[in-house]
Amino acid sequence: MANAKDILKDFHWLMDVLQYIDVGLVILDDKFNVQLWNSFMQNHSAKLPDQVLSKNLFEQFPDLPESWFRRKAQSVMELHNSAFTTWEQRPYLFKFKSYRPITSIADFMYQNSTIIPLKNSTGKVDHICLIIYDVTEVAVNKMQTAQANKRLHYLSRIDGLTGLLNRKTWETSLDEEFQRFSRHQHVTSMLMFDIDHFKKINDSYGHPGGDEVIRRTAAVLKENIRVIDIGGRYGGEEFAVILVETDAKGANLVAERIRRQMEKTIVVYERHEIRFTVSLGVAELDATITDKTNWIDCADKALYEAKNAGRNSCAIYQPTPKPD
Repeated sequence: MANAKDILKDFHWLMDVLQYIDVGLVILDDKFNVQLWNSFMQNHSAKLPDQVLSKNLFEQFPDLPESWFRRKAQSVMELHNSAFTTWEQRPYLFKFKSYRPITSIADFMYQNSTIIPLKNSTGKVDHICLIIYDVTEVAVNKMQTAQANKRLHYLSRIDGLTGLLNRKTWETSLDEEFQRFSRHQHVTSMLMFDIDHFKKINDSYGHPGGDEVIRRTAAVLKENIRVIDIGGRYGGEEFAVILVETDAKGANLVAERIRRQMEKTIVVYERHEIRFTVSLGVAELDATITDKTNWIDCADKALYEAKNAGRNSCAIYQPTPKPD
């Protein structure tokens, strides 16, 4: 008799553990009727045990991915092996709200889930145990870390003042385009330009005024190039663009469009109206250009030709004819 009492007491302890453990526990029969519904599930679903016990899980929770869950459960029953699903594969099984203050940025509870086969006395699996783990904190931390890393990667590539590619990243793209030309001979041109008399702007309005001019210059540049073109801040007041699938004639049209818009642009800084112009050089990539540095030199020569012509102008690089 004492043994029976001990067994009964142990059973009650076990039920207390199952009820108050900090994971969701659901036992289902082979018809997916609920046989156990612990306190975790009750608290997060707002459904009392008498509302769900002996009732079909999918009827009580129509948002559950029924076909997916049935396939998972069927595999567990047939193979007698547990199945595990992470929040990265499926964010949640039950769409419970997230109430943890530390993870308040999550609208719902991220969950890992395990399905365990339960055998009867004959060794047949006629029930399964579904365990739901709240991993919201882990998921949010991982997503925040991923977002932070993505942001750091973005910042490492972008010039902070203009939002264009910084010089290092732009030169990496330049190398890729040069290699692409070497393999496929795709027509490509480079456009380099800088702001005329920029030192005078800095001297007259200070570096913050000069920064505003640089920002506006970058904005005008972005407005006049395509998504496939690669624009960057080459340094100081100098900018560079790789115009993909564009010959010198087409690049010069882009350059002239940029030049005209810059000429019309007025930057207002501390009640001062700052007007400025740019000079631009174009160099089409061809077989005479030996490497990416040589390509930059050609565009630079065209830029200085535009400056020598009186600034606020465009010039196309013309290779020096080889002597006969």
